[in-house]
Amino acid sequence: VGLTFSYHDGTAALRGIDLEIAAGEFALLLGPNGSGKTTLLHHLNRLLSPTAGQVFFKGRPLASLPEREVFSRIGLVFQDPNDQIFAATVAEDVAFGPRNLGLPPAMVEARVARALKEVGIEGIRHKSVHYLSFGQKRRAAIAGVLAMEPEVLLLDEATAGLDPRGNEELMELLARLNRSGLAVVMATHDVDLVMPYASRVFVLD
Repeated sequence: VGLTFSYHDGTAALRGIDLEIAAGEFALLLGPNGSGKTTLLHHLNRLLSPTAGQVFFKGRPLASLPEREVFSRIGLVFQDPNDQIFAATVAEDVAFGPRNLGLPPAMVEARVARALKEVGIEGIRHKSVHYLSFGQKRRAAIAGVLAMEPEVLLLDEATAGLDPRGNEELMELLARLNRSGLAVVMATHDVDLVMPYASRVFVLD
């Protein structure tokens, strides 16, 4: 509500943003470069704090929630998966979040197996992340977020760097996750590809 944000150099990135995203929705954030899409996404899981205004999650100010609750319930997939993947193997990377929640090993493994299956890369769980294709890295990054069992999945230009087939497969994956009840909020330039999947569109000017 009234979300406003300026960077340290004085750049005004967001001015009075008012929007509401419902549970289970598939929402798109559209707009030209520099319109604030990434900045807005980073406010939705508290990577950035607003200069003015507030973000609410289920009626509660996001700023008042414990950090652990924010990052487990609202997952963010960065534009470049190389910024998100750092462990030696795919399975170890996907396990990082659940382990940090302090879950018992059996529960961590169950979450890892489920997340890898959801994104279709269970067959490469022991592969070094350095030898993954870009598309596999994207799926591994999404799996790492899904292993936290979030209620909201935020994605920044998730189709960037993928070939047409990879894009279609990714959108079908996101649509399937959304049908299972996961809210999806996606910042994108690829209007023609993603528009058929959206329940609502927000345009930033």
